[in-house]
Amino acid sequence: MISKKFGPMLFSLLLSGLMSLLVSGITTFRVAGLTEGVFVLWMSAWLAAWLIAFPTVMLVAPFTQKIVGVLVTKA
Repeated sequence: MISKKFGPMLFSLLLSGLMSLLVSGITTFRVAGLTEGVFVLWMSAWLAAWLIAFPTVMLVAPFTQKIVGVLVTKA
């Protein structure tokens, strides 16, 4: 099991991975269509996107959490 202190980093890793997978897949299929080699093209685009997405999520998450804290009310 992974220590709880790594929870935010794991969350950022998984979220950025899944979102970049989805967005790069949609974009790749829109541009290339269902052609031969589209999966390899998609995986290449996804890896490049994830390498940017993960550190970006790590950097902006604290700022985003502060904004959400200001916008929501305590129940």
